[in-house]
Amino acid sequence: MTIKDLEPKIVWDNFYGITRQPRPSKHEEKIRAYLLDWAEKHGVEAFADETGNVIMRKPATPGMENLKGVIMQGHMDMVPQKNSDVKHDFEKDPIETWVDGEWLKAKGTTLGADNGLGVALALSILESKDIKHGPLELLVTYDEETGMTGAAALKPGVLKGEILLNLDSETEGEIYVGCAGGLDASASATYERKPEPEGWLCYSLAVKGFQGGHSGMDIILCRANANKVAARVIYALLTQADAKLLDMEGGTLRNAIPRECFATLYIAPDKLDVARKVVADVFAQVKAEYAVTDPAANYVFEPYQCAPDEVCDPEECLYVEEETALRFIKAILACPDGVERMSDQMPGLVETSNNMAMVKIFKGEFFVKSLLRSSVDSAKDLLAQKMRCVFELAGCQIEFTGGYSGWAPNASSPILKVMNAEYRKMFGTEPKAMAIHAGLECGILGGAYPNWDMVSFGPTLMSPHSPDERCYIPSVPKVWEFLKAVLAAIPAK
Repeated sequence: MTIKDLEPKIVWDNFYGITRQPRPSKHEEKIRAYLLDWAEKHGVEAFADETGNVIMRKPATPGMENLKGVIMQGHMDMVPQKNSDVKHDFEKDPIETWVDGEWLKAKGTTLGADNGLGVALALSILESKDIKHGPLELLVTYDEETGMTGAAALKPGVLKGEILLNLDSETEGEIYVGCAGGLDASASATYERKPEPEGWLCYSLAVKGFQGGHSGMDIILCRANANKVAARVIYALLTQADAKLLDMEGGTLRNAIPRECFATLYIAPDKLDVARKVVADVFAQVKAEYAVTDPAANYVFEPYQCAPDEVCDPEECLYVEEETALRFIKAILACPDGVERMSDQMPGLVETSNNMAMVKIFKGEFFVKSLLRSSVDSAKDLLAQKMRCVFELAGCQIEFTGGYSGWAPNASSPILKVMNAEYRKMFGTEPKAMAIHAGLECGILGGAYPNWDMVSFGPTLMSPHSPDERCYIPSVPKVWEFLKAVLAAIPAK
């Protein structure tokens, strides 16, 4: 069985078309062109706004012109994550999918169901000829995953509808009515380096096999951060085996929990046994602590091997001055990471968190990039203050950019009442009204359109933002039928 054999066929066909389009964040040219071409082929009004968002419109079915206008909304970009042993160019190659029982997966990469499947659902509504609905619009934003840039750039007055159905949530049976705000943190410094110590051994350290995941949705699972684990091992090597640090690099994106981290160190020959024991002991502790969340975690500590065609660069053989290296590693260890505080208002919801997403020490430059999230702006500011203190004490500069507020829940939302009623009618159970510890675009879009009545929902996805991302296939027809029912039940103006 392949994706083309799944039902509802119209939805999976549209998703398949999207998987064929390379679309990492900030490289949306091909998917944008595809969407506009799709609209032309299906006779749907469409245009790109001045910033690059795609907007489509479909008139109401006869007799339903008096219903409130609905905007379906998703984003065109995806998180480009792959396993280290997979050859894939996200700017050129399509996503290769496969069916594993009740799950749709990708071959060693992110699936892009976040949010390609939500966009596919919306396209299928616009393509269909037999669905009852009032005036419809579709807003497909760009660069959601790395800054919500498209949502922030949307101008007031472009869209005409009154109700926003965001299709970017990831658990069927849950309707989201609130989300966290976010803030990017970037710490940096320059440093002095020293020449290779004569007679010392060059060793590479790799910590890998961690599950990673979405820095909002999966942060509550308390999975290990590969950057923090690597820093823990390196600290032990620096302080117990007198090792010297050449470089360190881990993580790829702010909104993905790091799965791998790599470092290179010099080890004195007479300290090699000590170094090996230190690494083994620390990682044994890590394995025990994260036995449930990261059972596949492992490490490699071995002599550095040049690639067959690699030419040795003397600049890469210099190591970080000893005290400086220790300051940097201490800062990485001390920096808050993971869940900072749980919500008092909604049990089970993370209120505030940080994801230490990227670390790099290389050729005289040090940086750490993080993504802070919180549904409480003051708590987010306090976490930022803590991080500023940590990195300034370590002699680094730190700046905060891209901040946005969360989306405050509206318990009296009219569209929520409609959706609750339709869900009970269709499935005999009550959907859960939820808030999410992730940056849905609703909060930002509501700034330009403060009168919108907004909710978010979608099919079930697991492990988004990681190569383990997968979609629960049976959830898709449920969301499809539910979406159609909701559109038919929209109240009159």
